[in-house]
Formats: sequence, C-alpha cells, structure tokens
Amino acid sequence: MATPAHCAYCFESLSASLEKRQPLSLSQVEELWAKYTSSTTGRQGEEEEEEEPEDDDDIDPDEDMTDVEAPAATGPLKPPPAISRLVGGASPASASASASTNTSSSSIPSTSTSTSSSSASSRSSAPTPASSRSSIFSALRRSTRADQQQSGGAAISPTEAHPLFVTWNTISRGGSKSLRGCIGTFEAQELSDGLRSYALTSAFDDSRFPPITSRELPSLSCAVTLLTNFQPAASPMAWELGRHGLRISFTYHGRRYGATYLPDVAKEQGWTKEETMVSLMRKAGWSGRRDEWQRVQSLNVVTYEGSKSSLGWEEWRAWREWCQGELGVEGRREMN
Repeated sequence: MATPAHCAYCFESLSASLEKRQPLSLSQVEELWAKYTSSTTGRQGEEEEEEEPEDDDDIDPDEDMTDVEAPAATGPLKPPPAISRLVGGASPASASASASTNTSSSSIPSTSTSTSSSSASSRSSAPTPASSRSSIFSALRRSTRADQQQSGGAAISPTEAHPLFVTWNTISRGGSKSLRGCIGTFEAQELSDGLRSYALTSAFDDSRFPPITSRELPSLSCAVTLLTNFQPAASPMAWELGRHGLRISFTYHGRRYGATYLPDVAKEQGWTKEETMVSLMRKAGWSGRRDEWQRVQSLNVVTYEGSKSSLGWEEWRAWREWCQGELGVEGRREMN
C-alpha cells in the first residue's frame, strides 16, 4: 500500500536534489516516519482529552491525480524518459495524445491544469499559510492508521517492486490544486529506486511544465500511487467505475494506439463508463465518431487497481524539523 512515508521520501529526494545534498534512504525515511507518528500520536492524544475532536473536513482529500499514459522500461535511479504523463481535469479533446507501437513515450499537450513557474514562485515566496501543528499531527495519525488497517499493519519492503507514478501539484492560498508534473510507469520498480527516480523525473522532466524550483517547494503537495491487480477485461465495458484503472490498445487506420486512465479519473470527472471509454480513446489519438467507438477493431482493455497516498509540504517540513531535533547535532550533519 502507498503510504505517507513514500510521499515523504519523494519530498526528501526532491529537496535534496535542489539543495545539492545526499538524501535519506527510503529505509531511513520509513524508520523516522514511524517514530515521528508514534511520538506525535502520544502527544496529540493528551491534547485531544482537553480539546474538541477535529473535523475531518480540515483534511484535504486525495483528489490530485487523474490519468497516466503508456509506460516504458527504465533503469533504477537513472532519470527515465518522459514515459507516462498525467493529465489532470482535461477535456477529451485537450487530453488527446497518439501513441505508436514503435515509440516508448507519448506527447501530451498542456492542459488547463498547467501552472506557470512565475505564478508558482510568487505563491511560494509568500509566508506559508498558518495551520496548527496539532492539526498536522492529527491528519498524519489518521492517515497512518488507515494505511496500517488497509495493509494489515505490514510494512512494504523498500526492495519490493511495483508499477508506480509520482505526481506533484501546487496548492493555491485558496486550497485549489493545479497539476505541476507527473510521470509514472507500468514497469515494476523497486520502491527505493523507483520512487526517487520518478519523484525527480516528474519534477524536472515533464515536458508540459518548466522544472520545479526550490522557491516552489512550500506550495507543493506530493502523491504516490502503486498499481496492482492487472487483469484483461472480458469486454470493453467489463470494469467498475471508481475501482478500476483502464489501459487500452487498438488499431485504427493501420496504426496502433494506446492510453490509460487511473482508477479515480472517471469518478472525479462524473463520466459514465461509455463516456470514459470514448474519452480514453480520444486521448490515445482516435478521431472517429463518438457513436462508433465500439466498432474499432482489436480494442483490448486491461484493468488495474491502485493504492494512493498524498502529503503536503507543511506535513513534510514538520516531520523533517522533528527529525533534526530527534537526531541531534550529529544527525543534523548527516541529514544536511
């Protein structure tokens, strides 16, 4: 299962790259994250005895990712090519992209979710919006407990391999999200290498956006999704809205096309299953009539599921400040 620690590791990798320092390893991040959530749980438990319970509405929902394109194999820790591009909230027309079987990547036009570097920088240069440390601790605790319940309490080994993608969003002062970069792959990656590699690639190499800068860090949120349970669909409509992601391939006018949507796309967009299929085919490059999509030859559909977790800059920064205090002078030297 994807966890907040995975997102913290992506933040750590990006921050270290921008600061030109050695990042903590995934194992170190997970160990420190566990200690952090354990210590803050005890502290917050004492505070909650005297305070009213927090409203869950204060916690931002994980609604920051939509779809990811066709993958290609990459080596560990090498900056992978622009393999899988995430298009957020695009219309079927603006989200269209062609994918040839002779290429390993697809180009995707910019969408309305794009955020300019200058506007993001101006937001990040302003003071970080105020929020109580107790609300951060409470949010982290709830997130960690949910992850443990879903995974049976078992931690994922950093050496386990999973298809994955990493997405970065900018968060405005009003709380709205704008896609800032996302790249992923269906090729299974060891988490320690894959998360770090794709955290940097999605931050620096998404061709729709300029590279993320250090000034933008306070405006960012990160989400990690691990993909699981790939199955061939018995028919193009044999899948469930909100549960399954779709990966399609088909032949049209002698060319092969392919594209994918993540499990939450159709539900977030309010599409029916048929609308989802038409949109996905448009995204792949199909230009036929909407009422003729079922006549396309060799339309193959593979379904999959995903586990997603997200984390904001403030949560990550609070954790890292705790780490520096917890580890003392020698630990701070190692972290910096």
